[in-house]
Amino acid sequence: MRLKELKDRWKSETPAFWKKVQKIAIAAGVIGGTIIAVPVALPAAVVTVGGYLVAVGSVGAALSQLTKE
Repeated sequence: MRLKELKDRWKSETPAFWKKVQKIAIAAGVIGGTIIAVPVALPAAVVTVGGYLVAVGSVGAALSQLTKE
């Protein structure tokens, strides 16, 4: 994919379904970031899940932004 096409996709209108997906992905990323940043000692598995939520949330939000009708 060329850079110009990526820019055009980023600036184009996002379909309604993908806006919902984007909001869910952003929420997942925020929840994951909150889990990671909690000042209380948490089990390693919980912190790992928080990292996965951040990764999934950021990728999901970016990819949903690049969709167009």
